[in-house]
Amino acid sequence: MSVKAILIDDEAPILNNLKIVLPWEDMQIQIVGTARNGVEGLNLVREHEPDLILCDIRMPVMDGMEFLKEVRQLGGEVEVLMLTGYQEFEYARIALQHSVRDYILKPINYEELENTVRKVADIIRNRKMEKKMAERRWGKVISLAYEKMMFDVIMGFSAGHPSYFTVDDKDQADQLVYTLLLVDLDQYAQQTVSWSDNERRLWNFAVRNVLQDALQGDEWLKYAVLQTREGEWCILVQFYKDRFEIEENDVANWASMIQDAVRNHIKFTVSLAWDSGPVPMTGLSSTFKRLQRVLLLHPDDEVLVSVDESSIARQAASVSQWQPVEEIVSGMKQNDKKKIEQGLATLQSSLLQMSEHSIVRAEKFLHYVIIHLLREMRELELLSKQEEEQAWDRLQYCVSVKDLMIVISQLVVQTKEHAMNKKSSELMMIAAKDYIQRNLSSDIGIDEIADYLGISCSYFSLLFKNYYSETFVEYVTKQRMELAKSMLLMTDKNITQIGSLVGYSERRYFSRVFQKYTGLTPSEYREKEAQSSSV
Repeated sequence: MSVKAILIDDEAPILNNLKIVLPWEDMQIQIVGTARNGVEGLNLVREHEPDLILCDIRMPVMDGMEFLKEVRQLGGEVEVLMLTGYQEFEYARIALQHSVRDYILKPINYEELENTVRKVADIIRNRKMEKKMAERRWGKVISLAYEKMMFDVIMGFSAGHPSYFTVDDKDQADQLVYTLLLVDLDQYAQQTVSWSDNERRLWNFAVRNVLQDALQGDEWLKYAVLQTREGEWCILVQFYKDRFEIEENDVANWASMIQDAVRNHIKFTVSLAWDSGPVPMTGLSSTFKRLQRVLLLHPDDEVLVSVDESSIARQAASVSQWQPVEEIVSGMKQNDKKKIEQGLATLQSSLLQMSEHSIVRAEKFLHYVIIHLLREMRELELLSKQEEEQAWDRLQYCVSVKDLMIVISQLVVQTKEHAMNKKSSELMMIAAKDYIQRNLSSDIGIDEIADYLGISCSYFSLLFKNYYSETFVEYVTKQRMELAKSMLLMTDKNITQIGSLVGYSERRYFSRVFQKYTGLTPSEYREKEAQSSSV
């Protein structure tokens, strides 16, 4: 990190020696200007905003003491080293009052000056780094808070009132509108049923990064990528009503771009449904559910469909047939046995009233209901891996509405059994695990998750240690390191990029943690594994 410096002395020989004798390039210090008095120096300060100033005290026009007072009135955190042949205490006293870093006597001992400059340059760099990291952390906090609020809105956990959201001072929150795109990995639930948690987590993380990068070419877009469940993401593009100029073709192009990006970087293909909007904040949850239904009812892979144009989309938009399904899912999420049973009863009742010519459509509908329930149950950990595999096997042999309803009823029974066996503390730890996995790249801490769960930090720490048999820090570090190991092997991203993606903005710190965890630096690990795989 380069440091900008200016040199001020009325004696030309000393000024030249300062420029030539000290190894500025080696110290990574750039001399951006020199001056012969305080007035010239002040102009340089205004123009270049230096980090370091070496300044004589006794100069014509404006001396060093007056120059120093003027510099401090400009603000900023510039470090100043004063040079003088006068040893009177008064000069030192005034200089120290104005936060001079050090006081160098003439004739100058250049070796001593070099050591002092190096120390001050390190102080400046450390301060810049801390400030930069603080800005990054604050930016992540803001982004994380925004994503958390938007996630709650689209999932129907909050009403989506505009006053909950931070916007530019010049604009009104109630002017916010959105374009929604729902991205679904084709046949994800079927393909990944036998995968380990780590495998699924890695691929979900990888896809999320691809989606995050896919629209970055349009710098004017403000958007968020929210994972709504495994293998499914909602992309929200935010606008203001008076600036909304999005055409259907624009969104279709974005969808194609996203589809190509995932195909080129990940082994999966994806389908997308979208509503080009403008969708108000209060309509986000219903729009999200409609998009979800659209993709559930499309049997093909790599589907691109707009809810405004597709006849299937219009058919899927019928809330009545999906309402009991949503009630079952809502009951699962709320651990509400009565709500689950009511949803199942309503679904059964609607099927009894169905005419014969609608039976084929009902079979297709129930088939996708089962897929939907299986994905939700996996997300809520209401189904063991063995039970999920058995459900998929049963689904292959279902040939009638009756067979399909039996599978749904069995899933509901399993849901109630698992829910009854889970204590509220266990459900909170499952929610904590989900929160951690969705935010591994952020600087998450105990206080943040405890606040998310609505409990104290000490109680959260106790529950977490009891449930996972390791501390929160140990667990998060392990998840990050395992993810980093996979990314080192499966991507060509550099060490700094991988560190940032798993929550470490500083490369050296990431490498130190990784080496402590694996016994190797990231580069050594990548090289060793590459050699092993080539043998």
